[in-house]
Amino acid sequence: MQALPPTSTHTHTIILLHGRDSTAKEFAAEFLESQASDGRHLQDIFPGVRWVFPTAPLVPSKRFGCEMSQWFDMWSTEDVHEREGEQDLEGAIARVQEVVAREARAVRSGNVVVGGISQGCAVGIHALLGLEMGVGGFVGLCGWLPQPDSLGSVVKAEAVKTPVFLGHCEDDEVIGVRFGEELRDCLRNVGMVVEWELYEDGGHWLNEPKGVDDLVVFLNSVFERSVT
Repeated sequence: MQALPPTSTHTHTIILLHGRDSTAKEFAAEFLESQASDGRHLQDIFPGVRWVFPTAPLVPSKRFGCEMSQWFDMWSTEDVHEREGEQDLEGAIARVQEVVAREARAVRSGNVVVGGISQGCAVGIHALLGLEMGVGGFVGLCGWLPQPDSLGSVVKAEAVKTPVFLGHCEDDEVIGVRFGEELRDCLRNVGMVVEWELYEDGGHWLNEPKGVDDLVVFLNSVFERSVT
């Protein structure tokens, strides 16, 4: 796990999950290099934030016959629902929920934001939906919703109150936009307030600088609602 301390008084914690075949260290370095339109990085914009990047375990890949850094094994990114019944999310969900609970002991749960990119978003949203405690917000980038038919049985009442930011790029060649739209629609159907932002370019990543600007606006709105 990578944890980067705040540069001023600790007020909030943001937990972000990396994608498949990546690592916490790699994701943290690349993500925090992203710049807003004013040239600032996220750590400069939010000095009171502790940034936490959990690391996925090495999980055997049935398709590729080797171990990969992934939150759960999946068969395809072209069709994320292919052989979905074989996907075991429970261990990853429990791992993420433990991190959230631990971080919430330092700042109240409403001051914690959870999120992730790609497969990190996929497991992060399931972890969020099963939380008994409320958190300040959720950020999902280039993501999707695994096992959407199971949604009704896992959603907790507190989770529905969580504001959500979803960003996807039209030229994402890893996770198609249609899967991000499905995630958006499923969350709205259970009563969640979802901000959906679609960008012309950016690939399988956060659009810069507009996507960073939008994320900053969302996080500021979350932080304004929380009690520090």
